Amino acid sequence: MTDSLHAPVILDIAGPALNADDRRRLAHPLTGGLILFARHFESRAQLTALCAEAKSIRPDLLIAVDQEGGRVQRFRTDGFTALPAMRTLGELWMEDAMRAVQAATATGLVLALELRACGVDLSFAPVLDLDHQDDARQSRSGVIGSRSFHQDPRVVSLLAQSLMQGLALAGMGSCGKHFPGHGFVTADSHVDVPVDNRSLKAILAEDARPFEWLSLSLSAVMPAHVIYRKVDSRPAGFSPRWLQEILRERLGFAGAVFSDDLGMAGARVIEGQPVGFTEAALAALDAGCDLVLLCNQSLQDQGRAIDELLEGLQQAQDAGHWAPAIDSEARRAALLPQSAPLTWDELMLAPRYLEALARLP
Repeated sequence: MTDSLHAPVILDIAGPALNADDRRRLAHPLTGGLILFARHFESRAQLTALCAEAKSIRPDLLIAVDQEGGRVQRFRTDGFTALPAMRTLGELWMEDAMRAVQAATATGLVLALELRACGVDLSFAPVLDLDHQDDARQSRSGVIGSRSFHQDPRVVSLLAQSLMQGLALAGMGSCGKHFPGHGFVTADSHVDVPVDNRSLKAILAEDARPFEWLSLSLSAVMPAHVIYRKVDSRPAGFSPRWLQEILRERLGFAGAVFSDDLGMAGARVIEGQPVGFTEAALAALDAGCDLVLLCNQSLQDQGRAIDELLEGLQQAQDAGHWAPAIDSEARRAALLPQSAPLTWDELMLAPRYLEALARLP
């Protein structure tokens, strides 16, 4: 446990077991979370041991993963269930709405129970982006595509609410992404800086609706690395207007706000100027993010970018350029599960889990 007032950094590690650098970084007082990827998984036993060791360094460490279903599912073998893409649930809705609602709840329940049995606290789900389509009825956004439930914000909201109910039944929170919507732009913010030229009125009437309707239910939100030019010159994740004025004040969201990955191209340019990791993190925190993610840097140059970020934030704090936020730390802590998980052996005999498996599409 750390005595830090605010531990905003969510980082990754090099491989499926902790090395000395990983342990040092996890022990840093500004580290509040660990994000896992497919390279961190060899087996359920190994994953469970990895999470336990990470928690032994910091008991309240938040361990997270992108386990959405479909093509974005980091753990797929050794007993983990192949989860449907969200588009599958949206297509089911068009055939049988109530069966789709039931299947969405089952998906969330299976997802969360399996992760929690191995020591993972949170999945960055659900995706609330709309599946905007072009004239050929193809998804405008290749990076979103089948990750989206539907193009209708009402369907997205209802299916997401059902999936979130499944997560909650297993004691897991939720994270809606990518506020206020990534589905309209064609560029991929992993490698580019997408620009959405629609008006604020148009965005609030369509893409931001699921975030508005689910604002009381969502545990967390992740903004998009997209510039909505008619609203702000900064990407949403670096914009006080989007995060404070619109998300917090206008839509009434009170949960945690994560930055998207600061290593993505969309996070490395602010108002036309390239920025470093520390500058990007400070911009995100100042804009209204509670937590900042830096992913896939541990394998590059011995993880120098992670050390740069931790040291840079510490120096900014010591110099009075950044102040820890007690409210942000409380929102981070609120994402930790409050109940003990079932073990995997217990899970295999749990009636609700078995019933949920049977209701997957």
